[in-house]
Formats: sequence, structure tokens, C-alpha cells
Amino acid sequence: MKAIIPVAGVGTRLRPLTLSKPKVLLNVAGKPIIAHILDHVAGTRIDHIVFIVGYMKEEFEQWAKDRYPDLRLEFVEQTEILGLGHAVGMGLSEDDGEVMVILGDTIFELNLDEVLQSKYSSLGVQEVEDARRFGVVMLEDDFITDLVEKSPEPPSNLAIVGLYFIKNGGLLKSCIDGIISDNVTVKGEYQITDALKRMVDSGEKMTTFSIQGWHDCGTADTLLDSNKYLLKISEADASGLEEYRPGNVIHPPVFIDDDVRISNSVIGPYVSIGRGAEIEGSIVEDSIIEEKAHISSALLKRSIIGKEAAITGQYQQLNLSDYSSVVIPEKGD
Repeated sequence: MKAIIPVAGVGTRLRPLTLSKPKVLLNVAGKPIIAHILDHVAGTRIDHIVFIVGYMKEEFEQWAKDRYPDLRLEFVEQTEILGLGHAVGMGLSEDDGEVMVILGDTIFELNLDEVLQSKYSSLGVQEVEDARRFGVVMLEDDFITDLVEKSPEPPSNLAIVGLYFIKNGGLLKSCIDGIISDNVTVKGEYQITDALKRMVDSGEKMTTFSIQGWHDCGTADTLLDSNKYLLKISEADASGLEEYRPGNVIHPPVFIDDDVRISNSVIGPYVSIGRGAEIEGSIVEDSIIEEKAHISSALLKRSIIGKEAAITGQYQQLNLSDYSSVVIPEKGD
């Protein structure tokens, strides 16, 4: 069975963090966003993963091959960002049967095996307060009767949140080709919601499954929120933090990778620290520190510090890209 995972986006809302790496390789709770997804997929009957790549594709492809050498991986380049529908269509074939589509920047908590046992095509949904940013579905007797993409007046609060189990991939391919041929767009992009609507209109039975543990990682704030949630529910053994406690104060939950050096600091709660990072004389809370970053005499909260970045100074909220260096002067300097 095939899974299609679009990862071509530039990640504009996550700049400057995405200036040096694809957004799906940003770390959250100790591993890249996409690794949380692939670790779910690897234990299922999905045996073929098609990545729709674009921005920094070489770096992503090398990472995926190195990290998951036993998975069958395929990479299809999307040279123009023309919407999710267009991206998914590039990964489909006319003879496809069952297909799972998963957005590459969405971390989910659910039993994927149960979803894959559905008799019908099924979309992951979640009730939201403001559905204007989402495609939504309308239901009758548990079946989808209509889908609407990002309406200013949504007819439903059941938002489509990035997981799509499709029983007839060939039909989805045909419907995507149809909306492209008819130039059906939303803000200049071809949306998968419009293709799914055509499937339903053609008689395809489609239902939904509820996702409660759903985490968008498309902005710095949502990335930090996801980090906080995943650390909170993790079953990490707090006894592994004892080696860092002499001379430091550690407030779980935190994730501390190998070869990390911490001295005279307060860490946590909700902090992820990458391999080889160094923190001295600092207070760090609710933040993500990438590998080999160096933090000295700083107070950080709700911050993301990139790989090999360095910061020295006072209390700040920062999003610092890889290899950056910041010195914050003392007040009055």
C-alpha cells in the first residue's frame, strides 16, 4: 500500500529557521517533525512511501534514506508550488488502489492500523472553533455529503486536518486531473478538498475518523506547542536526568540528547535539547535547542535556537536559525 507525503513547501512562516533546512526536518520533542510521522507509518501495512519534494530536496532525500534504509522510499519533485491537490496528484497513478495521504508538517496521535481497516475512504477530522482556515466536511448518517475549502462562512466546524485514507487512488487521480483541467483553484492553488468533493459527487462513499491528538507544526508557536504536548505525554524515564542535576536545576518534562553539556543552569519544563549542545549559566524554559547550539548567560522562553547557533545575553524570546550568533548587550551598554 502506498502513502503520499507532501514535503515540498518552503516553510515561509517558519523563517529564519527554514533558511538552512526543510521545515519537516525541524526538531520537536527530540526528533524531526517528519520522523514522528514515519515512525507511525513504519509499523503498518504501508510499504511504499512517496515524498513530494521541492525546497532543499537533496538534503531531505539524504536524511530519509539514511534514517529509514529499510523503507521503500520514492521522491517526486514538485517544481512549482501549485497546491496540495497538485502535489498529491503527482504521487498518484491511474491504477492505484488504497492510498494514505499525510501532510508532512502535521504530527498526529492515533491508531493508524484502525484507520487502514476502514471499509470506506475516510478523512481525519477535528472539531475546531474557527473553521475558516480549513477545509470542512458535512455529514449525513456518518457519510460525507459535501466538502468546502476555507470558506469565510464555513457550513461546518468539522475541519479536515491532514490525514486522508483513500480506497480508490485511481479515482482521486482522475478527480485531481479534472480540477486542474477545469482550473478550479483557491487563491491560485489546486486543493485536494475540491477533488474529494468530486469523488463524493460521483458516488464514492466517504466517512470520517476523529483525531484528538493533532498538532500543526507550520509556525514557530505551533512547533513549540507541539513540543510541549509531546514532552508532556512522553514516557521518558526522569532518572536519566540525574547526571545533569549536580549544579543544575532540571524541571521535567524535558528531552536531553547525547553529549549535552549543562552547567549552572535551570532547564525546563518543556525543553528539548539536541545532541552536543552546550548551556551554561542560563535559564531555559519551553524551548527547542538544536544540536551543537551554545547558550551562555541567557534567559530563554518560547524560543527556538538552531543548529550550531550561539547566544549570549539577557532574557529573550528568539527564533534563531542554524549557525547564527547573537550577543545581547547588558542594559545601559
